[in-house]
Amino acid sequence: MSLPSLQHPRVSRRQAVQAGSVGLLGLGMNHLQALQAAETAPKSATARAVIYVFLSGGLAQQDSFDLKPDAPDNIRGEFSPIMTRTPGIQICEHLPLLAQRSHLWSLCRSLTHPSNDHSGGHHIMMTGRSLLPPTFNASKPMPEDWPCMAAIAGDQKASRNNLPPAVVLPERLIHRTGRVIPGQFAGMMGSHRDPWFISASPFNSKTYGAFPGYEFHHADGVQKTDIKFQAPHLALPEQLSMGRLGRRFDLLGSIEQQQRQLEQYASTEQFDRYRQGAISLLTDAKIKAAFDVVNADDKTLERYGRNAFGWSLLMARKLVEAGVSLVQVNLGNNESWDTHGNAFPNLKNYLFPPTDQGLSALLDDLQQSGMLDSTLIVMAGEFGRTPRISGLPQHYKLPGRDHWGAVQSVFFAGGGVQGGRVIGSSDKNGGYPAADPQKPENMAATIYEALGIPREAMWKDDLGRPHHIYYGDPIRGLT
Repeated sequence: MSLPSLQHPRVSRRQAVQAGSVGLLGLGMNHLQALQAAETAPKSATARAVIYVFLSGGLAQQDSFDLKPDAPDNIRGEFSPIMTRTPGIQICEHLPLLAQRSHLWSLCRSLTHPSNDHSGGHHIMMTGRSLLPPTFNASKPMPEDWPCMAAIAGDQKASRNNLPPAVVLPERLIHRTGRVIPGQFAGMMGSHRDPWFISASPFNSKTYGAFPGYEFHHADGVQKTDIKFQAPHLALPEQLSMGRLGRRFDLLGSIEQQQRQLEQYASTEQFDRYRQGAISLLTDAKIKAAFDVVNADDKTLERYGRNAFGWSLLMARKLVEAGVSLVQVNLGNNESWDTHGNAFPNLKNYLFPPTDQGLSALLDDLQQSGMLDSTLIVMAGEFGRTPRISGLPQHYKLPGRDHWGAVQSVFFAGGGVQGGRVIGSSDKNGGYPAADPQKPENMAATIYEALGIPREAMWKDDLGRPHHIYYGDPIRGLT
C-alpha cells in the first residue's frame, strides 16, 4: 500500500493509521477503509456506554409504538395494538418480543423537529441539533456540518483496550444513487475526528432490509441478492510470525524517520498508540471475537437472528463489552424504513421481525450480564411518518405514509432508564406532540449524560476554539 499524498497542510490521523499501522503491518483486513480512526484524547474514564440504533428512512409511529386504534381508517392503519407486560402500554402486534420486555424499556412519543427531508432529518437526528448549519447541502456532507454525536463521543471519551471510543456499523449511510448522507461525520470538527466505520455490509442499491432472509424491495416485495455480511478480518497475514511482525515495526521506525511531514502532524505518542492498537486488534482474542459475529455459537445466533440486523446488534453488544463507549447501529441500508408504499406488508414481513428479535436478544444479554444499567439503548429514525395514509399507484400497489418530522416515537432502555414509562404523547392522529414535546437536543443530552460527559464540557476545533456539546436538557422522567 502506497503512502497517502501529503499535499494538504494537515495529515489526518486516519492517513497516519493507514500508512503507518495497517499498510506496513501487511494486515490482511478485508475492510481497510472501513476502520477509520477517530482522535481519542483521554478524557473522562467513566465506564458507561450507549448503543444508538438508527432506523434510516423513518419509522411510522402510528404503526409501531404509538398506534391510534380509534382514529379513522385512513389514519389508524392495518395493525392492531397488543398489550405489553406493562399495564396501559400498547404497541404493534408485530413486535411481540419487545412487548414481553416492556419492563426494560420506555418510550418518548413526542419528539419533534422541523424537517421532512431525508438528508435534513438524518443530519438533525445524528447530530442532535434541530437547526441545520448555514452551508447544509442535502446532496453531500459539508466540512461545516455539525459534528455527529458519535464524533463528539469519540472526542470526549477515553480509548479503552486500544479500541476507538465511538464506532458506527455495519455501514455508512449511502443512498441507492451513491449519494452519501450528511450528518454522520465529524463535520466542523475535522475529518480526522470522524467515528470509526466498520463496513460489514457492502453497498447495495437494489434491495433493502436484513439480508439474508429479510431482503425486500419497497415496490416488489421479497428480493434476493448474493451480498454477504463480512466483519473485519482481524488475522495476521499468512506466514507473518510475531518475530516478523516485530521486524515490520523496525521497518516502520526507519520509514518514520524519513517521513518528516508525517512526523510533524502525527505525534510520536499518538502514533505509538495506534501501533499498539493495531497489534491489539490482531492478537486480543476478545476483540477479534467482537467482530466475528457471523461465526458466533448457534444458540446466540438463533436468538439474535442470522441476518444483518441480528449480526449488527450482536456486534454492538460485543464492542460495548470490549470497551467501546458509543456504537451507532444503522439498521437498514438505503433508507430501508422509507415506507411510502406497500408499508404494511413490508413492515410486517421484512422490517419488524428481525428488529423485534435482535433488539430483544440485545436487551436480554445486557440484562443477564449486568450491563444494562450502565448501557443506554436509544432507537430512532430521521423522522416519523404522516398521520394520513396515502398512495403512489405509479410506484406501489399498496399505500404507505410520507415523511413527517413533526413527531416520532423514540425507544429508550438501560443506562438508568426506568422501564415501563411513556414520556409525552402525540395528538389523536399521531401527527403532533400533545404533551411534553421533546427535541433532538434533549435526546442528545440524554445520550451525553449517559456517557458521563459533563454539562460544561466543550470540544475544540483545530484552532483551539471551544464549542458547546449540550444544547438542551436530558429528557425528564426516563430515569
